[in-house]
This record gives sequence, C-alpha cells and structure tokens, in this order.
Amino acid sequence: MNLIKSVFYVLLVVIISTASHAQEIPPIQIFTPQDYGAEDQNWGIDQSENNYIYVANNKGLLEYNGASWTLYNSPNTGILRSVKVVGDKIYTGGYMDFGYWAKNKQGRLLYTSLTDNKKISIKEDEDFWGIIDIEGYVLFQSFERIHIYNIAENSFDIIGSDSRINKMFKVEETIYFQKTEIGVFRIENGEQTLVISRAALEDSELVNIFNLDSGLLLQTKEHGFYEFSKGEIKPVSQHPDSILPDLTIYCSIRLSDGSFLLGTIANGLVHVDINGKELLTINQSDGLSNNTILSIKNDSYGNIWLGLDNGINIINFNSLYKIYVDNQGVLGTVYAAAKTDEYLYLGTNQGLFYKLIDTNEKFSLIEGTKGQVWSLAVVQGDLFCGHDKGTFLVNKTTAEQISSEIGTWSVKEIDGYPNLLIQGNYKGLNILEKVGDTWKYRNKIEGFNISSRYFELINSHELLVSHEYKGVYKIKIDEDFQKIIGYKKISVNKGIKSSIESYHNKILYSTQEGVFNYDAKNENFKKDVVLSKLISGENYVSGKLISDIEGNKLWAFSNDAIIYIEPGKLSTEPKINIIPISSELRKSKTAYENILDLSNNKYLIGTTEGFLIVDLNKLEHEALDINLNSIDYGEDPNKLLPLDLVGSTEFKNKINNIKFNYSVTNFNKLSSSKYQYRLLGIYDNWSNWSSSSEVFFKNLQHGDYTFEARAMTDRIVSNNMLSYSFTIEKPWYIKPVAIISYVVFVLLFIYVLYYFNKKHYKKQQQILIEKKERQLKMEQLESQRKLIQFKNKNLQQDIDNKNRELGMATMNVVKRNELLNSIKTELSKSKSLAEVNKVVKLINSSINDTNDWELFEEAFNNVDKDFMKKIKLLHPTITPNDLRLCAYLRLNLSSKEIAPLLNISHKSVEVKRYRLRKKLELDHEQSLSNYIIEI
Repeated sequence: MNLIKSVFYVLLVVIISTASHAQEIPPIQIFTPQDYGAEDQNWGIDQSENNYIYVANNKGLLEYNGASWTLYNSPNTGILRSVKVVGDKIYTGGYMDFGYWAKNKQGRLLYTSLTDNKKISIKEDEDFWGIIDIEGYVLFQSFERIHIYNIAENSFDIIGSDSRINKMFKVEETIYFQKTEIGVFRIENGEQTLVISRAALEDSELVNIFNLDSGLLLQTKEHGFYEFSKGEIKPVSQHPDSILPDLTIYCSIRLSDGSFLLGTIANGLVHVDINGKELLTINQSDGLSNNTILSIKNDSYGNIWLGLDNGINIINFNSLYKIYVDNQGVLGTVYAAAKTDEYLYLGTNQGLFYKLIDTNEKFSLIEGTKGQVWSLAVVQGDLFCGHDKGTFLVNKTTAEQISSEIGTWSVKEIDGYPNLLIQGNYKGLNILEKVGDTWKYRNKIEGFNISSRYFELINSHELLVSHEYKGVYKIKIDEDFQKIIGYKKISVNKGIKSSIESYHNKILYSTQEGVFNYDAKNENFKKDVVLSKLISGENYVSGKLISDIEGNKLWAFSNDAIIYIEPGKLSTEPKINIIPISSELRKSKTAYENILDLSNNKYLIGTTEGFLIVDLNKLEHEALDINLNSIDYGEDPNKLLPLDLVGSTEFKNKINNIKFNYSVTNFNKLSSSKYQYRLLGIYDNWSNWSSSSEVFFKNLQHGDYTFEARAMTDRIVSNNMLSYSFTIEKPWYIKPVAIISYVVFVLLFIYVLYYFNKKHYKKQQQILIEKKERQLKMEQLESQRKLIQFKNKNLQQDIDNKNRELGMATMNVVKRNELLNSIKTELSKSKSLAEVNKVVKLINSSINDTNDWELFEEAFNNVDKDFMKKIKLLHPTITPNDLRLCAYLRLNLSSKEIAPLLNISHKSVEVKRYRLRKKLELDHEQSLSNYIIEI
C-alpha cells in the first residue's frame, strides 16, 4: 500500500512538473534555516519603526536588519507562535508564555515575561497564537482565552471561552474573534458580544476579517469571501474562473489596491481580487521555498514577507522588475527579443521561441529554428531572424529560411532602396531583395570577408563595420551593391566587447576606453566625454550600445547599472537615467545584451536564465537610512563585549579593538547596498564602497576617534550618516601624572648627577692635587736624589782621589822603604862599619817610623772609616798589627807589596797572613783578601 502511495506521489509530481510553466513574477529573495540560523517554521512576521523585521520562529525570535539575521532564543525553549511590534517593544507569544522584548543600550534585545505576573495564571499547554494592539492595550490570544494587557497600568483582564478560539482580528479599532461552534464575537468595553452566529457562517472557519464601506468582509478558509452588512451575511459573488474553491487558506492580507494575497496550505501565494479571480500565483515551482505559508507581512516598502513551513521568503511585489526564469532549461540564454501585435518572440542559443503576448502560457519552439539565434529585427513590418544557419523570415508561428549564408548577425534597411536589405554575416555582407510579397537572398557583396556583426550605414553606399579584434573599417559599395570598391581602417583603438551603433544621426563606437563619435568630415572618431564617463574604465563590462526602434533612447550596460540616455528637452545635453541593477544580478550575456520595448515604458531584457521585465514607471530614487546595529569592543580581538550605542566612550589603553556593525533595510533582491566608512583620527579619508556591513579596527593607538559610516543603495547615498566618538586612553607612562613624575625624576636625576658629578670632580681635583703634590714631591726627591747623587759622585770622586792619594802615598812609602832597604843592603857591604851602622840605624828608624802608619791610618779611615770598626766588632781578638795587615789587604796589596810596609820579609808576611786567617776563623778554601775586601 505504501509502495502504491509512493508511486502515485511520484507520478503526481511528474504530472505537475510537466504541466507547470514559468511566468513573469516579482523577484523573490529566499532565506533558508541555514541562512537565519534557526528552525524551519515561521509563524508570525512584523516590522518595527526602524524597518527591522521580526519573525516568530520555532526556536525563538528572529531579527533582520537588512544585512544579517540575529536569533534570540525562546525564553523557555518553546515555539514562538506570534509577534507584534508596539512602539519600542516587540511582543511575542508562545508555549505557556508571552511577554515583550526591548533593546538595551547595546542594541541587544532583552526579554521580559508578562506571565510572571502573580495576578494571572497560564493553563497547561496553553499556546498564544495571536497578538493585537489597540488603544494602549495588547491582546494575547490562545485557543482557550484572550489576555488583555493594560500597558499603562501593567494589569490584565481575561476573556475566557469554553470553545476553541481560532483567531482574533482587528478591523479599524474593533477586535473580533471566532469561537468554534458558536460564532464571531466583538470585544466592547472589555466584554465579548456575539455578532455573527455559527449557523450564518455555515460552520466556515474564518482566516481574516476586512472592513467594507457597508460592513465587514469575512474571508473563510475554504469557501471564499462573505459580506456581512446590517446583520445579514451572504457570499460574495465569485468570478466564473475563481480559484478560491480549490484553495485551503491559512493567512491573508489586503493590498492598497483592494486585492488580496492569500497564503495557502499547499498552493503557495495566490493573488486574487474580491471575486476570486486569479491575478497571480507564486508557488514552489516559481521559486518559493515551500508551498505552505504560515504568515504574511506587507512591509513599509511594499515587499511581501512570507513565513513558510520551511524558510522565509521576500517577494518584491512593487519592484520595477519582473523575472521570467527558465527553470526547466527549455529556452536557454536569450540573445534577442521581438514582438508583434500578437506574439512575443525570444531568440536564444537553443532556437526561436514564441508565445501569445500578455499571457502566462509557456513558450514554444518554432519548427526548423533549433540552434543559435543572433538577432530579431522587425523591418518594414516583417520579422527577420538572424540565425547560425542563415536568415529566417518569421510569420506568426512559422519561420521560412530565406538565406542559407551561414551566421547572420543582423539585418538593416538601406536609405533610398526600399526593396533591398543589407545583412552582416560571419564572412562579410549580403543583400536581401524583396520579390513580390516576400524577401529573397540576392547576392554576397564581394571584396570584404571579415565578420560583420556590427555595422552602420553612413549613406546608402558607405558604411562602417566594427570588428572587436580587428578594429573599424569604412567601406564603400558600388551602385549595384555587388562588390566593395574600396575600404580602409579608421584610426581608433579596437577593444574586446566593443560595438558600433547609430543614435540621433550619430554613429557611436564604444570600447573600454570610452564612447567615440564618428566625424564623417575628418573620417575619425572623437571621444564623447559625457557618455564615456558612464561605461568606461572600472565600470566597463560591455561596449554594447542599443538604440530603440523610435531612436529616443540609447541603452548602455555598465558594471553596476543599466543606463539609458534620452535627448534633453530644454537643452542639447542628453538626459542620463540609471536603472540600478548590477551585471551580477541582471545575468545578461555579456556583450550580447538585448532589450525590447514592450510599450507603456516596460522593457524586456534577455538573461542567461530567461528575461527581466523592467517597468520604468516604478523607477524611483529613494534614499534609505543607515542604522548602527551593534558595537563590540575588547582587549582580545576574539573576546569582545557589547558597548552602548549612544554617547561617547573612553576606553583603557589596552582595550583597543572595536567592531562596528551597521546596515540599511534594503530588502530588494535585485538591488544592492554598499557601505563606506572612515575613522577620523587615523583614517580621515572615506574607504572604498564595499558590500560588507561591518568593520573591525584592531590594536588602535591611543587618541580621540570619530567613526562615521554611510550607505549607498542603487547609487543613492543614505539619508543619514552614522557617527560615534570614542577615546582610547593614553598608556599610564605618558599620562600627565607620569609626565610630571618623569620631569621630577629627570630633575632629581640631574641634581643627583650634578651632585655626584661635582663630588666626583672634586675628588678628581683632590686626586689631581695630591698627584701633583706627589709629583712635586717626587720631583723634589728626584732633585734631592740627583743632588745627593751629585754629592755622592763628588764624594766618590773625593774618595777616589783620596784612594789615589792613599795608594800613591802607600806606594811612595813602599818605594821609599824599598829604596832604604836597598841602600841598607848596599851599605852592609861597605867596609866602614861604624858609619854604615849609623846610617843603617837611621834607615831602620825611618822604616819603622810610626808616623807613617798613623798618617796612613788616618788617610785609610777617611776613605773607609767603618772598616776598622766592623772588623774589630766581628773579630775582637785582632791586634793592631793585624789591623794594619787587614788595611793593606783591604787595599788589595800583595804580600810582596806589604813586606816593605811592615819592614819584614815576604815569608814573614805569609806567616802573618796565616795567623790572621786563624784569628778570623776562615776556611781553608776561603780567600783572605776577598773576605777583607767584602767586609
């Protein structure tokens, strides 16, 4: 059984998919649960005064500021079933709880539960499905009761019911609600009053109640509309093709034009009039996320918000755009479009398609045209199709190939030759000729074989051909259009995606470098300054120019807009109009853009997925407000805290990371908002425009700052500009107290430095003085030393002199005694003894004269005065004769020289020396003379 159900379901889906077809619908923006970060079901939607959107979701309250979603979890983890914005509070109702959310100074919502009031009690499993505000009261509706909250007095009244309360409705300033199996009640003076009985409604469940001039308009879940007037109720007459009986409606709203939008259980969104005539149906096959619509909200911009069983969708209902999306890939990329009184034609990369104009029927392929279509042109009432296979003449739903010359780019008239047409092909130019009531291929124009996608006639026999890789050629054709009689290349920069087009008797050539006007007299191109500013440089995406059939508008395509130029009404300056839709959003085939005038200021623009319809009557330039959503700050960039949005703030020095989040409430899918900011105090120039709606400043230096931000939507700068001032404190080490401390410290340091420097220099001075004194003293000592040395030198000289004198005296004595001994010897030989003895005695007396010794001793002591004392002190037993011998030995005299001085023989001297050695107690090896000299 389950298998049979599954097969049936698959077959049903296949049948529905096969039968479904695309239609022209307003743009739809889709938010999935992954986009907004909550669960799939969305039960209620409302909008605040600053145009923020609030959604009651299974997981909590969603807030959308136009750039990002924020989820505030349900206070008791229950499902939120309803939401209503009243002033600056957002009231919500859910499982066994209701209350309000209010923004704190940081821009975050904080919840206050009203069920905590001790005066009320919540029933078990009570869910609050509806919220209405009226005259200072907020009403919360569950299936069992209605709680009436007096805002000013913070008090409650309760309207109970033994029957299920399906919904409550506000009609102008009156509250109605329906009790199952009883009827419709009105609340008056806090009391319930039965207005419509159950029997009158025929057990129909109400979805909504609207006001009528004559009474009330009741919308039922499955049986259409009822009118209640003067106590009577009757069904509203339905359109013969009414679709209401086939719908199960869950929610609805009425639009300003009196029509209705119905949110259904299984059929998506249905737009009907009061009689149930279908105006538009948008379901999942058209782009909705889900066919079950739980809530509808018409916002302040005319957008329709849908809370779905799976996701949130925005339909830009009042958008100047309508979109035809070829979801099944039947059409392909649209390269050309044309229309007749009966049909709309699309030329795509897959063939030529048609449908009846102003209907929602699907497009059908014209037999025989499968393949690449390059152009569609209505010439002299006939529709020509430029195709990869050649040229086709289209008649309603059929096409006849009139030329097999492959690759027809375009077909144009020739002035003065109504029976001839010229066409550009892959390999040059060709002529078509009207024969009877139809057109036939006549000939190829010989002499020019370059691809002629873009060409414009200067006159009937001269034309310009543009080739994006080769440049622009001026060609002259013979009188019979059979061959080229001359051509030359015009001096102008070639460019990829360039084109050439005629507009108001001018031939314009467009490249990335700008738009150039052909000067026929000088045969060159001159730059058009006004037009060049629109589509050149960074804004360039395509050089394709399109002049409409009447020649009133020249269309161009820039990176961020579609531009159309009209002649100035009171001046020669052209009027420039902007359709603010970027190349990314419009999805045109670059360099193959095409546009078709549908009448009444509506235009069809081919895309890679189908086409756009632009209604210029709805083209408005409205500036939006930019809102500051949050400010976060902190010392650690990864751990930020919320900051008050109002006033200015002073941060400590280390808290130098700050993030700003801002947005504009732009809910249009085919519209883009960009943002620009600056931080006065460090970045005084405005940043580049960016789609990012937040900026994070990290590691800011100390100082005073003012953050400013503004937005631009559809090339219109926001009404206001955000401004927030803040200060980052100086580090403690450069604060005034610290600076004063530094000054004091520096002064103290200078004083201490001066003090110690002075002390140091004083010490150095003292050291220097002492050094000088020592130096002087040393110099004095040196002088004294030199003086003593000089004196010693003199003394030494005196000693030497005395030694010489002593030596000489000693030698004289020695020589004298020797002489006397010699005389005595000789006299001893004399025979006259008496006289000789007398002389000998005299000689002996002279030799032994002690005066000589005394004189010698005195001289010796003058020279070596301490010697006698030292040797006596060392050897007390020494005799005067011994001292005499020592004195002679001190003078380093030999025994032979000493003998005459002692008047003894040489041997006697040796004996004396021997005895002296004994007295001096000298060793046998020790020299007596050396010992005496060394004392």
